[in-house]
Amino acid sequence: MSQPRKTIGLLFGGRSAEHEVSKLSAANVLRALDPDRYDIVPIGIGRDGRWLLCDNGNGGGRGAKSLEIPDGAPQVALLPGGAGEMIVLNGAGPARSLNLDAVVPVLHGPNGEDGTVQGFLELANVAYVGSGVMGSAAGMDKDIAKRLLRDSGLPVVPFLTLTARSHVDYKAAKDALGTADLFVKPANMGSSVGVSRASSAEEFDRACERAFRYDGKVLVERSVTGAREIECSVLEDASGDVRASPLGEIVPADSHGFYSYDAKYIDADGALLRIPAELSSFAAGRIQDLAVATFKTLACEGLARVDFFLDPRNDDGLYINEVNTLPGFTAISMYPKLWEAGGLPQSELMEVLLGHAIARHERRNALALV
Repeated sequence: MSQPRKTIGLLFGGRSAEHEVSKLSAANVLRALDPDRYDIVPIGIGRDGRWLLCDNGNGGGRGAKSLEIPDGAPQVALLPGGAGEMIVLNGAGPARSLNLDAVVPVLHGPNGEDGTVQGFLELANVAYVGSGVMGSAAGMDKDIAKRLLRDSGLPVVPFLTLTARSHVDYKAAKDALGTADLFVKPANMGSSVGVSRASSAEEFDRACERAFRYDGKVLVERSVTGAREIECSVLEDASGDVRASPLGEIVPADSHGFYSYDAKYIDADGALLRIPAELSSFAAGRIQDLAVATFKTLACEGLARVDFFLDPRNDDGLYINEVNTLPGFTAISMYPKLWEAGGLPQSELMEVLLGHAIARHERRNALALV
């Protein structure tokens, strides 16, 4: 007996600096969702924050490289407590409603990956893919994430946290972190947006100014010179079992120096993705164990990508760099590519993620409220 079709809301866009990346990821997710099992409702979040109903074909259909938000798209609103009921506001025409069985938030950065949308979906009482409010917020804020990981005994790169009221100069940062080569990044941002390298007072001041454009809190980290960049995808299924993918390595082109935004999304030759990473079975197993431990420490759910620095000159030089609770899902993104290397194509990966979302939602709704 065939299963009944489900209606899936596909959220993309958003108000963050990663708006365009989200549109690329969402197009790839749309292609991975089985049209024989799901009715897909693309919902674009404009840069002004409005939720807008986009057509199913979205211009280029399933072959589109990027989902777009058409001019004049009707605004939509999820009803708090509505169990997935969404009102479509047609301007002068009468309003109508759609019922979503689950939502896939393909949103990167603030106002999407940080627990805000997750909290809204909780209030709407609808199943959704990915971490809940706590895991999303903890994973998004690099300062909070690093503190939680460090206090749990997991290895992180030494760092300082700056705010407008607690600023330090280059010499103080260099002395505190024990190196002249530093990285400066916004605490709440992804895709390497606002990240700069600094090895002088002038570069440090410029890097801080740039990072503070994106967030009121900035991290300064010790550069791990010559480190290899290793990534691991983590997946949780409907039963709560958590597993780690094969590992991948990012080798940025010399012209970029590090895995910058341009290297990730603009320059086709910006980086080499080596899958699987060339590691001993012992080193690979250690990294996979640390990825799962990181996932659990930060209360992640569903999916996350955990990024590491590996210092080839130091046997103990393995550090957790950061966690992405809604990692990139573009055609060249590491999260789906690593699972493909592990024998799980994107269509099956989406089945696991939706299965987890719906099972978690059912468990939560079965909890006693009084």
